[in-house]
Amino acid sequence: MCGIIGYIGPRNAISVILNGLRRLEYRGYDSAGIAILGDNGIRVTRAVGKLSNLESRLQQGGDRPSFATRDAPRAIGIGHTRWATHGGVTEHNAHPHLNDAGTLAVIQNGIVENFIELKSELLAEGVRFRSETDTEVIPHLVDLYMKAGMPFARAAFAAIARLQGSNAVVMMSAQEPDKLIAARLGHAGGIVIGVNPDETFVASDIPGILDYTRNVIFLEDGEWAIAQAGQVRVYRLDGAPVNKQRLTIAWDPVSVEKGEYRHFMQKEIFEQARAVTDTLRGRVNFETGEVALEHLEVGTGHAEGIPARIHTVACGTSKHAGMIGKFFIERIAQVAVEVDYGSEYRYRDPIIEPGIAVLGITQSGETADTLAAMSLGKARGARIWAIVNAIGSQAERMAEGVIHMRAGPEIGVCSTKTFLTSIVDQYLLACALAQRVRRSDADGRPDPYALAKDLALLPGLISQTLKPDPIYEALAHRFHDRRHFLFLGRGINYPIALEGALKLKEISYIHAEGYPAGEMKHGPIALIDETMPVVCVAVQDGVYEKMISQIEQVKARGGIVIAIATEGDDFIRQKADYVINVPAAPALLTPALTAIPMQRLAYEIATHLGCDVDQPRNLAKSVTVE
Repeated sequence: MCGIIGYIGPRNAISVILNGLRRLEYRGYDSAGIAILGDNGIRVTRAVGKLSNLESRLQQGGDRPSFATRDAPRAIGIGHTRWATHGGVTEHNAHPHLNDAGTLAVIQNGIVENFIELKSELLAEGVRFRSETDTEVIPHLVDLYMKAGMPFARAAFAAIARLQGSNAVVMMSAQEPDKLIAARLGHAGGIVIGVNPDETFVASDIPGILDYTRNVIFLEDGEWAIAQAGQVRVYRLDGAPVNKQRLTIAWDPVSVEKGEYRHFMQKEIFEQARAVTDTLRGRVNFETGEVALEHLEVGTGHAEGIPARIHTVACGTSKHAGMIGKFFIERIAQVAVEVDYGSEYRYRDPIIEPGIAVLGITQSGETADTLAAMSLGKARGARIWAIVNAIGSQAERMAEGVIHMRAGPEIGVCSTKTFLTSIVDQYLLACALAQRVRRSDADGRPDPYALAKDLALLPGLISQTLKPDPIYEALAHRFHDRRHFLFLGRGINYPIALEGALKLKEISYIHAEGYPAGEMKHGPIALIDETMPVVCVAVQDGVYEKMISQIEQVKARGGIVIAIATEGDDFIRQKADYVINVPAAPALLTPALTAIPMQRLAYEIATHLGCDVDQPRNLAKSVTVE
């Protein structure tokens, strides 16, 4: 949600900012704007809709400002893509927002929870508001302090300290044209600052600045920074300076290009064998089966680190991954797992006793609800673990132990490769936990060393599942006009039914429901008729016969069955109308294969309908507000 870019340095600021905003389009947005400081002051250009609209508006401007001022011979500017919260999707609600005099520009990601109180105070001072947004109180508040004699940085700090809620803020002033000020409050929206010898970049996420620098620092909750060309000073809200460590990001800018693919989602689907290979690399000794997680020490017993219970907190697709991880961890490690939506966890007042670990799963590491759930766990004494993709993210920094997905940049809003890698990472965690408490299967439980060795098969099995298959295009042609789908699964593949329904809803806007197949007769069966496609995960595992029974019940009521089945299963072809094959695999690894047909089916239907696959309406890649 809400992409943020700031720049100060010798380059063309408009080009840098527009390019950064393009890199952040995956976050989702409904309007965009840019502010550039030139010889004639701050010029703001905004537009509703895609960045192309903003670019057209800039080209029509004619009197483009110079990119240097007499006082500061450097280009400086900020840009923003907005996802509406307060106020409708209109040009005057788009960021950046200005003070009355037009000498101060602000962009923000998050929600100013006390904006009504602040706005009332400012109205009493005679301030005029030009938008319905909560963000606009910030430039007016800073301006009020500057009029009282405070310099820009001090006024900005005073204003920031009054904001309630979770916010990421970047601002600039024509009165001090040599600096940007950035702040992070709470868990909404990250702030990453990239530094080269003669220039500095500010962004809400790494891809926004990856074309220009890999040397970055991350602001933590309650930190603010004064960024000048080639240098950054960071402070806490109490004014104390912070010595920040610079990190080097390994991502290659080429890895965020579509290349030969039509969409980022398509590219990322077909990168999954590589992504899983990378998440396994160096973590499993395939000769012995030993699992080593380099940044997460699980200990050798409950007292030393093996948790008595795990609370997994996640949202959306990551929640479904957590549900699959529950099967892994309980079956392999015999550790009880509860899985909660991050958005609900803290509101149910969970019982967090000694020995509990809270595991947050979030590809961005910035999902506000998941971070809040992890914070609650930490405040109540739980051990905090995280499975994340974004290097240096807030979730990683909050956690005592972390497993990196290693999926590389995922640009498509609809998660694919991060879903698979987070599943595999939980499998690794389950094996690591089990291996710390026993070294054989003499007790009749699964051998965690043998199970870890099975992972060597997975990249090849995924590659087989990704081979060309005309069934997807045929199904899209046949069913793209249906308005309802039902997805069914049992056991470890029940969460895959949920994920399949979510994928279809997200990118094709077709209503879909996922259900445990055994619950079909308790309600959903009433929906089934000759127009209803029913996608059934029916691989040859311990619940195969149960799934065949469910398919029979669907067919008895005229439903259309699309089965995801084990390759070579001829029996199911007599029962289902359509069959999508996945290769035979160890039972616990089947979700990593059955997820892929769900992704490919949703993608083909969405593209057949002409939907915006990478940026579906109303959605954002990283949900950084509650």
